[in-house]
Amino acid sequence: MKFYAPKNEQDKASKSLNVSVRNAQQAGLARNSAAGLEKGRRATPAATGPFASQQPTKPWTLPRQGMAVFYGPGNTPRLSHYFLPRLLLGGKRVLLLDGANVADPRLLARLARERAVPFEQFNRHVEIARAFTCFQLTELIARVPRFLESFPAEVLIVTALPELYFDEDVRDWDARVAFEQALENLRRWAARPLSVGIFSAPETFTPSAARKNFFARVRAAAAEVWNFSLGEDGRPRLICERSGRFLTGC
Repeated sequence: MKFYAPKNEQDKASKSLNVSVRNAQQAGLARNSAAGLEKGRRATPAATGPFASQQPTKPWTLPRQGMAVFYGPGNTPRLSHYFLPRLLLGGKRVLLLDGANVADPRLLARLARERAVPFEQFNRHVEIARAFTCFQLTELIARVPRFLESFPAEVLIVTALPELYFDEDVRDWDARVAFEQALENLRRWAARPLSVGIFSAPETFTPSAARKNFFARVRAAAAEVWNFSLGEDGRPRLICERSGRFLTGC
């Protein structure tokens, strides 16, 4: 497992597990200007509608290709860990862009131990890049093809989209431009032979009026939409709200 701290374009040094990830200022990734992001957004080819899943819809799994959104309470991004064992035991490589700062090697080690699998086997198949601002997350999403050149992942997981773009310290216009570029790129990557999972807790934030439609747009771009809720036993369960292009009872 490798951790990537946000840095400038030339420096992509990876971090091992026993090295703490530095905070955003120490990491040194310059805040992209809105003008620069707007330029990149205009250069991005327009994406078409949602891409249909290539397999029957099942809970606690990701589609083989296309984008799935999982949303719910504040701990939803952390629940992404529980999708990893099935993927990793299936030989999949996973690239995790962690905007929620929830990546937990100790939890992954416990999940591996519970399955009697050496942690090193999980370790080799996961790479993690952390973002601390919406601009950093947009930049990491744009870099996905470059990540895949050195780490050919079949699965891309993104946490804290769109809630990282609700930051009150970021102007509405800047947040919108960064968000639109991130979403357009995710739609492009979902059209590849790549499984994309978005883990979001949008209701834990109160966005400005100009950003209230961000999560609705993420949902609209997805082939599958799942909602985490608590069952009567207090355990999280998944409710399917969309499968492919249609609302179903799943």
